[in-house]
Amino acid sequence: MSAPRKILLVDDEEGIRKVLGLSLADRGHEVHTAGNAEQALALFRELLPPIVLTDIKMPGMDGLALLQAIKAEALVLGRDVEVILITGHGDIDQAIQGIKLDATDFVTKPISDDALDIALSRASERLELRQAIREHTEELERLVEQKTRELIAAERLAAVGQTVAGLSHAIKNLASGLEGSIFLLGKGLELDRRTYLDQGWEMLKANVEKIKDLSLEMLRYARPEALRPALCDPALPARQVAELLGAKAQAAGVALTLAHPPDMALALLDAEALHRALMNLVGNALDACQAAGFGPEAPGGRVLLTVEAQPEGGVRYSVNDNGSGLDEEARSRLFTAFFSTKGEGGSGLGLMTTKKIAEAHGGSVAVTSEIGLGTTFSIVIPGRNGLNL
Repeated sequence: MSAPRKILLVDDEEGIRKVLGLSLADRGHEVHTAGNAEQALALFRELLPPIVLTDIKMPGMDGLALLQAIKAEALVLGRDVEVILITGHGDIDQAIQGIKLDATDFVTKPISDDALDIALSRASERLELRQAIREHTEELERLVEQKTRELIAAERLAAVGQTVAGLSHAIKNLASGLEGSIFLLGKGLELDRRTYLDQGWEMLKANVEKIKDLSLEMLRYARPEALRPALCDPALPARQVAELLGAKAQAAGVALTLAHPPDMALALLDAEALHRALMNLVGNALDACQAAGFGPEAPGGRVLLTVEAQPEGGVRYSVNDNGSGLDEEARSRLFTAFFSTKGEGGSGLGLMTTKKIAEAHGGSVAVTSEIGLGTTFSIVIPGRNGLNL
Protein backbone atom coordinates (compact mmCIF):
# COMPACT_ATOMS: atom_id res chain seq x y z
CA MET A 1 0.00 0.00 0.00
CA SER A 2 1.30 3.46 -0.92
CA ALA A 3 2.09 6.05 1.73
CA PRO A 4 -0.82 8.32 2.79
CA ARG A 5 -1.20 11.26 0.42
CA LYS A 6 -3.50 14.19 -0.21
CA ILE A 7 -5.68 13.08 -3.14
CA LEU A 8 -8.13 15.04 -5.30
CA LEU A 9 -10.92 12.79 -6.63
CA VAL A 10 -12.84 14.12 -9.63
CA ASP A 11 -16.02 12.46 -10.95
CA ASP A 12 -19.42 13.81 -12.03
CA GLU A 13 -21.21 10.88 -10.38
CA GLU A 14 -21.81 11.49 -6.69
CA GLY A 15 -22.11 7.78 -5.89
CA ILE A 16 -18.65 7.05 -7.31
CA ARG A 17 -17.17 10.01 -5.44
CA LYS A 18 -18.68 8.73 -2.17
CA VAL A 19 -17.71 5.05 -2.54
CA LEU A 20 -14.26 5.66 -4.00
CA GLY A 21 -13.63 8.48 -1.53
CA LEU A 22 -14.36 6.16 1.40
CA SER A 23 -12.09 3.48 -0.08
CA LEU A 24 -9.23 5.98 -0.39
CA ALA A 25 -9.84 7.33 3.10
CA ASP A 26 -9.72 3.77 4.47
CA ARG A 27 -6.23 3.53 2.97
CA GLY A 28 -5.20 6.54 5.07
CA HIS A 29 -5.33 9.19 2.34
CA GLU A 30 -6.69 12.71 2.81
CA VAL A 31 -9.44 12.85 0.18
CA HIS A 32 -10.97 15.95 -1.44
CA THR A 33 -13.64 15.62 -4.13
CA ALA A 34 -14.89 17.68 -7.06
CA GLY A 35 -17.92 17.09 -9.32
CA ASN A 36 -16.44 18.64 -12.46
CA ALA A 37 -13.17 19.82 -13.95
CA GLU A 38 -13.73 23.49 -13.12
CA GLN A 39 -14.20 22.73 -9.41
CA ALA A 40 -11.19 20.42 -9.57
CA LEU A 41 -8.93 23.14 -10.95
CA ALA A 42 -10.00 25.55 -8.23
CA LEU A 43 -9.36 22.93 -5.52
CA PHE A 44 -6.03 21.99 -7.06
CA ARG A 45 -4.82 25.60 -6.90
CA GLU A 46 -5.94 25.82 -3.27
CA LEU A 47 -4.81 22.43 -1.93
CA LEU A 48 -1.96 21.43 -4.30
CA PRO A 49 -2.56 17.68 -3.90
CA PRO A 50 0.25 15.49 -5.24
CA ILE A 51 -2.18 12.95 -6.70
CA VAL A 52 -5.32 13.59 -8.79
CA LEU A 53 -7.71 10.76 -9.63
CA THR A 54 -10.13 11.84 -12.37
CA ASP A 55 -12.79 10.33 -14.59
CA ILE A 56 -12.19 10.84 -18.32
CA LYS A 57 -15.82 11.31 -19.42
CA MET A 58 -17.37 14.34 -17.74
CA PRO A 59 -19.69 17.09 -18.96
CA GLY A 60 -17.87 20.21 -20.12
CA MET A 61 -14.10 19.90 -19.71
CA ASP A 62 -13.28 16.18 -19.82
CA GLY A 63 -10.60 14.30 -17.90
CA LEU A 64 -7.95 14.60 -20.63
CA ALA A 65 -8.33 18.38 -20.79
CA LEU A 66 -8.22 18.49 -16.98
CA LEU A 67 -5.02 16.38 -17.04
CA GLN A 68 -3.34 18.91 -19.35
CA ALA A 69 -4.58 21.89 -17.33
CA ILE A 70 -3.36 20.41 -14.02
CA LYS A 71 0.05 19.54 -15.47
CA ALA A 72 0.38 23.11 -16.77
CA GLU A 73 -0.64 24.57 -13.38
CA ALA A 74 1.82 22.31 -11.55
CA LEU A 75 4.63 23.38 -13.87
CA VAL A 76 3.96 27.07 -13.21
CA LEU A 77 3.73 26.47 -9.45
CA GLY A 78 6.85 24.27 -9.38
CA ARG A 79 4.98 21.34 -7.84
CA ASP A 80 4.95 17.64 -8.69
CA VAL A 81 1.60 16.03 -9.45
CA GLU A 82 0.61 12.59 -10.69
CA VAL A 83 -2.75 12.10 -12.46
CA ILE A 84 -4.53 8.74 -12.55
CA LEU A 85 -7.38 8.39 -15.09
CA ILE A 86 -10.65 6.53 -14.51
CA THR A 87 -12.20 5.03 -17.63
CA GLY A 88 -14.84 2.59 -18.80
CA HIS A 89 -13.96 -0.56 -20.71
CA GLY A 90 -14.97 1.10 -23.98
CA ASP A 91 -12.67 4.10 -23.50
CA ILE A 92 -9.26 2.41 -23.53
CA ASP A 93 -8.11 4.48 -26.51
CA GLN A 94 -8.73 7.67 -24.54
CA ALA A 95 -6.88 6.23 -21.57
CA ILE A 96 -3.87 5.45 -23.78
CA GLN A 97 -4.03 9.01 -25.10
CA GLY A 98 -3.92 10.16 -21.47
CA ILE A 99 -0.75 8.12 -20.85
CA LYS A 100 0.83 9.93 -23.82
CA LEU A 101 -0.14 13.21 -22.09
CA ASP A 102 1.87 12.11 -19.01
CA ALA A 103 -0.86 10.49 -16.95
CA THR A 104 0.63 8.10 -14.40
CA ASP A 105 -1.79 5.21 -15.02
CA PHE A 106 -5.44 4.43 -15.63
CA VAL A 107 -7.98 2.20 -13.90
CA THR A 108 -11.18 0.86 -15.42
CA LYS A 109 -14.66 0.81 -13.93
CA PRO A 110 -15.65 -1.04 -11.84
CA ILE A 111 -12.41 -0.25 -10.01
CA SER A 112 -10.78 -3.20 -8.26
CA ASP A 113 -8.80 -2.72 -5.06
CA ASP A 114 -5.69 -4.29 -6.60
CA ALA A 115 -5.73 -2.05 -9.67
CA LEU A 116 -6.23 1.03 -7.51
CA ASP A 117 -3.38 0.05 -5.17
CA ILE A 118 -1.01 -0.52 -8.10
CA ALA A 119 -1.87 2.84 -9.66
CA LEU A 120 -1.44 4.69 -6.36
CA SER A 121 1.86 2.92 -5.65
CA ARG A 122 3.15 3.86 -9.09
CA ALA A 123 2.15 7.47 -8.52
CA SER A 124 3.92 7.53 -5.14
CA GLU A 125 7.08 6.00 -6.63
CA ARG A 126 7.22 8.65 -9.33
CA LEU A 127 6.72 11.43 -6.78
CA GLU A 128 9.45 10.03 -4.53
CA LEU A 129 11.84 9.58 -7.44
CA ARG A 130 11.36 13.17 -8.61
CA GLN A 131 11.96 14.40 -5.07
CA ALA A 132 15.14 12.32 -4.80
CA ILE A 133 16.43 13.66 -8.13
CA ARG A 134 15.73 17.23 -6.98
CA GLU A 135 17.52 16.69 -3.66
CA HIS A 136 20.56 15.10 -5.29
CA THR A 137 20.76 17.87 -7.89
CA GLU A 138 20.52 20.56 -5.21
CA GLU A 139 23.19 18.80 -3.15
CA LEU A 140 25.42 18.59 -6.21
CA GLU A 141 25.00 22.30 -6.91
CA ARG A 142 25.71 23.10 -3.26
CA LEU A 143 28.85 20.98 -3.22
CA VAL A 144 30.15 22.49 -6.44
CA GLU A 145 29.52 26.01 -5.20
CA GLN A 146 31.07 25.35 -1.79
CA LYS A 147 34.16 23.54 -3.04
CA THR A 148 34.71 26.06 -5.81
CA ARG A 149 34.77 28.87 -3.23
CA GLU A 150 37.19 26.92 -1.03
CA LEU A 151 39.41 26.09 -3.97
CA ILE A 152 39.62 29.68 -5.19
CA ALA A 153 40.50 30.79 -1.65
CA ALA A 154 43.28 28.21 -1.24
CA GLU A 155 46.63 29.98 -1.05
CA ARG A 156 48.61 26.95 -2.17
CA LEU A 157 47.03 26.93 -5.63
CA ALA A 158 49.27 29.57 -7.17
CA ALA A 159 48.26 29.23 -10.81
CA VAL A 160 44.71 30.42 -10.32
CA GLY A 161 43.79 30.61 -14.00
CA GLN A 162 45.03 27.11 -14.75
CA THR A 163 43.41 25.75 -11.63
CA VAL A 164 40.00 27.24 -12.39
CA ALA A 165 40.20 25.91 -15.95
CA GLY A 166 41.02 22.44 -14.63
CA LEU A 167 38.24 22.58 -12.08
CA SER A 168 35.77 23.68 -14.74
CA HIS A 169 36.79 20.68 -16.84
CA ALA A 170 36.41 18.33 -13.88
CA ILE A 171 32.96 19.75 -13.06
CA LYS A 172 31.97 19.57 -16.74
CA ASN A 173 32.80 15.86 -16.80
CA LEU A 174 30.77 15.27 -13.66
CA ALA A 175 27.88 17.38 -14.96
CA SER A 176 27.86 15.36 -18.20
CA GLY A 177 27.56 12.17 -16.19
CA LEU A 178 24.77 13.71 -14.15
CA GLU A 179 22.92 14.79 -17.29
CA GLY A 180 23.14 11.26 -18.62
CA SER A 181 21.66 9.81 -15.45
CA ILE A 182 18.85 12.39 -15.40
CA PHE A 183 18.12 11.61 -19.06
CA LEU A 184 17.74 7.91 -18.24
CA LEU A 185 15.53 8.68 -15.25
CA GLY A 186 13.39 10.97 -17.37
CA LYS A 187 13.01 8.30 -20.04
CA GLY A 188 12.16 5.77 -17.39
CA LEU A 189 9.40 8.01 -16.07
CA GLU A 190 8.18 8.84 -19.56
CA LEU A 191 8.09 5.25 -20.79
CA ASP A 192 7.46 3.64 -17.39
CA ARG A 193 10.54 1.45 -17.87
CA ARG A 194 11.96 0.14 -14.61
CA THR A 195 15.24 -0.80 -16.32
CA TYR A 196 15.87 2.81 -17.31
CA LEU A 197 14.98 3.99 -13.81
CA ASP A 198 17.39 1.53 -12.19
CA GLN A 199 20.23 2.40 -14.59
CA GLY A 200 19.67 6.13 -14.18
CA TRP A 201 19.50 5.86 -10.41
CA GLU A 202 22.77 3.92 -10.23
CA MET A 203 24.45 6.47 -12.53
CA LEU A 204 23.14 9.32 -10.39
CA LYS A 205 24.50 7.76 -7.19
CA ALA A 206 27.86 7.11 -8.86
CA ASN A 207 28.17 10.73 -10.01
CA VAL A 208 27.28 12.10 -6.60
CA GLU A 209 29.94 9.79 -5.14
CA LYS A 210 32.46 11.23 -7.63
CA ILE A 211 31.54 14.75 -6.48
CA LYS A 212 32.14 13.73 -2.88
CA ASP A 213 35.49 12.14 -3.76
CA LEU A 214 36.56 15.23 -5.70
CA SER A 215 35.56 17.46 -2.79
CA LEU A 216 37.57 15.36 -0.32
CA GLU A 217 40.60 15.36 -2.58
CA MET A 218 40.40 19.14 -3.01
CA LEU A 219 40.17 19.63 0.74
CA ARG A 220 43.06 17.24 1.34
CA TYR A 221 45.20 19.02 -1.21
CA ALA A 222 44.27 22.56 -0.09
CA ARG A 223 45.34 22.06 3.51
CA PRO A 224 48.99 21.77 4.56
CA GLU A 225 50.32 18.22 4.91
CA ALA A 226 50.73 18.07 8.69
CA LEU A 227 52.89 15.01 9.26
CA ARG A 228 52.92 12.85 12.37
CA PRO A 229 56.38 11.26 12.08
CA ALA A 230 57.50 8.37 14.21
CA LEU A 231 60.27 5.78 14.09
CA CYS A 232 58.90 2.89 12.05
CA ASP A 233 59.78 0.13 9.64
CA PRO A 234 60.04 1.87 6.22
CA ALA A 235 58.59 -1.20 4.50
CA LEU A 236 55.40 -1.09 6.60
CA PRO A 237 53.31 1.23 4.35
CA ALA A 238 54.44 -0.71 1.27
CA ARG A 239 53.41 -4.04 2.82
CA GLN A 240 50.00 -2.62 3.74
CA VAL A 241 49.42 -1.34 0.20
CA ALA A 242 50.48 -4.67 -1.34
CA GLU A 243 48.07 -6.52 0.94
CA LEU A 244 45.17 -4.13 0.28
CA LEU A 245 45.55 -4.06 -3.51
CA GLY A 246 46.66 -7.66 -3.99
CA ALA A 247 43.16 -8.99 -4.68
CA LYS A 248 42.35 -6.14 -7.05
CA ALA A 249 45.58 -6.76 -8.97
CA GLN A 250 44.92 -10.49 -9.22
CA ALA A 251 41.38 -9.88 -10.48
CA ALA A 252 42.80 -7.52 -13.11
CA GLY A 253 45.32 -10.08 -14.37
CA VAL A 254 48.25 -8.11 -12.94
CA ALA A 255 51.08 -9.56 -10.84
CA LEU A 256 51.71 -7.19 -7.91
CA THR A 257 55.10 -7.88 -6.28
CA LEU A 258 56.71 -6.30 -3.22
CA ALA A 259 60.49 -6.28 -2.78
CA HIS A 260 62.41 -4.90 0.20
CA PRO A 261 65.46 -5.90 2.27
CA PRO A 262 64.79 -7.89 5.43
CA ASP A 263 65.04 -6.13 8.76
CA MET A 264 65.34 -2.57 7.47
CA ALA A 265 66.56 0.02 9.95
CA LEU A 266 63.87 2.19 11.51
CA ALA A 267 63.33 5.60 9.92
CA LEU A 268 61.53 8.77 11.05
CA LEU A 269 58.48 8.76 8.76
CA ASP A 270 54.74 9.35 8.70
CA ALA A 271 53.72 5.82 7.73
CA GLU A 272 50.05 6.76 7.27
CA ALA A 273 50.83 9.60 4.85
CA LEU A 274 53.23 7.42 2.85
CA HIS A 275 50.57 4.72 2.76
CA ARG A 276 48.23 7.21 1.01
CA ALA A 277 50.96 8.17 -1.45
CA LEU A 278 51.82 4.57 -2.33
CA MET A 279 48.13 3.62 -2.64
CA ASN A 280 47.81 6.32 -5.28
CA LEU A 281 50.94 5.25 -7.18
CA VAL A 282 50.15 1.53 -7.15
CA GLY A 283 46.52 2.20 -8.05
CA ASN A 284 47.67 4.28 -11.02
CA ALA A 285 50.04 1.50 -12.06
CA LEU A 286 47.21 -1.06 -12.06
CA ASP A 287 45.10 1.29 -14.18
CA ALA A 288 48.02 1.71 -16.61
CA CYS A 289 48.26 -2.07 -16.99
CA GLN A 290 44.56 -2.29 -17.76
CA ALA A 291 44.91 0.56 -20.27
CA ALA A 292 47.66 -1.48 -21.98
CA GLY A 293 45.20 -4.33 -22.53
CA PHE A 294 46.09 -6.65 -19.66
CA GLY A 295 43.13 -8.22 -17.86
CA PRO A 296 41.61 -11.44 -16.53
CA GLU A 297 41.48 -12.88 -20.05
CA ALA A 298 44.88 -11.42 -21.03
CA PRO A 299 47.17 -11.66 -17.99
CA GLY A 300 50.72 -10.45 -18.10
CA GLY A 301 50.50 -7.09 -16.37
CA ARG A 302 53.23 -6.46 -13.83
CA VAL A 303 53.60 -3.97 -11.00
CA LEU A 304 56.70 -4.03 -8.82
CA LEU A 305 56.71 -2.09 -5.53
CA THR A 306 60.23 -1.70 -4.18
CA VAL A 307 61.57 -0.28 -0.90
CA GLU A 308 65.30 0.48 -0.75
CA ALA A 309 67.49 1.89 2.01
CA GLN A 310 69.31 5.15 1.25
CA PRO A 311 72.36 6.70 2.97
CA GLU A 312 71.95 8.07 6.50
CA GLY A 313 68.54 6.48 7.04
CA GLY A 314 66.94 7.61 3.79
CA VAL A 315 64.35 5.53 1.89
CA ARG A 316 63.41 5.13 -1.77
CA TYR A 317 59.98 3.80 -2.73
CA SER A 318 59.60 2.80 -6.39
CA VAL A 319 56.53 1.66 -8.32
CA ASN A 320 57.29 0.15 -11.72
CA ASP A 321 54.71 -1.14 -14.21
CA ASN A 322 54.68 -2.51 -17.76
CA GLY A 323 51.54 -0.58 -18.64
CA SER A 324 50.68 1.84 -21.40
CA GLY A 325 53.33 4.43 -20.52
CA LEU A 326 53.21 8.22 -20.79
CA ASP A 327 54.26 10.57 -23.56
CA GLU A 328 56.39 13.66 -22.96
CA GLU A 329 53.43 16.04 -22.72
CA ALA A 330 51.66 13.85 -20.12
CA ARG A 331 54.86 13.56 -18.07
CA SER A 332 55.27 17.34 -18.08
CA ARG A 333 51.74 17.85 -16.75
CA LEU A 334 51.50 15.01 -14.23
CA PHE A 335 51.74 17.28 -11.19
CA THR A 336 49.37 19.95 -12.57
CA ALA A 337 46.05 20.48 -10.80
CA PHE A 338 43.16 18.53 -12.37
CA PHE A 339 45.27 16.95 -15.10
CA SER A 340 44.63 13.23 -15.28
CA THR A 341 45.66 10.49 -17.71
CA LYS A 342 42.47 8.59 -16.76
CA GLY A 343 40.06 10.89 -18.61
CA GLU A 344 36.80 11.28 -16.70
CA GLY A 345 37.85 8.58 -14.23
CA GLY A 346 40.45 10.70 -12.41
CA SER A 347 40.55 14.07 -10.68
CA GLY A 348 44.23 14.83 -11.25
CA LEU A 349 44.77 15.58 -7.56
CA GLY A 350 46.19 12.24 -6.44
CA LEU A 351 49.71 12.80 -7.78
CA MET A 352 49.77 16.36 -6.45
CA THR A 353 48.91 15.01 -3.00
CA THR A 354 51.64 12.37 -3.36
CA LYS A 355 54.14 15.10 -4.23
CA LYS A 356 53.07 17.13 -1.19
CA ILE A 357 53.62 14.13 1.09
CA ALA A 358 57.10 13.54 -0.32
CA GLU A 359 58.05 17.21 -0.03
CA ALA A 360 56.71 17.38 3.53
CA HIS A 361 59.24 14.63 4.32
CA GLY A 362 61.94 16.76 2.72
CA GLY A 363 61.93 14.44 -0.30
CA SER A 364 60.82 14.42 -3.92
CA VAL A 365 58.95 12.43 -6.57
CA ALA A 366 60.47 11.44 -9.93
CA VAL A 367 58.99 9.69 -12.96
CA THR A 368 60.38 7.92 -16.01
CA SER A 369 58.17 6.46 -18.71
CA GLU A 370 58.02 5.24 -22.30
CA ILE A 371 54.93 4.68 -24.39
CA GLY A 372 54.13 0.99 -24.58
CA LEU A 373 56.89 0.00 -22.15
CA GLY A 374 55.66 1.24 -18.79
CA THR A 375 56.32 3.78 -16.07
CA THR A 376 58.35 4.09 -12.88
CA PHE A 377 57.50 6.50 -10.07
CA SER A 378 59.99 7.01 -7.25
CA ILE A 379 59.55 8.72 -3.90
CA VAL A 380 62.93 9.54 -2.37
CA ILE A 381 63.05 10.45 1.33
CA PRO A 382 66.54 11.68 2.29
CA GLY A 383 68.29 10.54 5.43
CA ARG A 384 67.96 12.86 8.43
CA ASN A 385 65.28 14.56 6.35
CA GLY A 386 64.08 18.03 7.12
CA LEU A 387 60.50 17.15 7.98
CA ASN A 388 58.07 20.00 7.37
CA LEU A 389 56.24 19.85 10.65
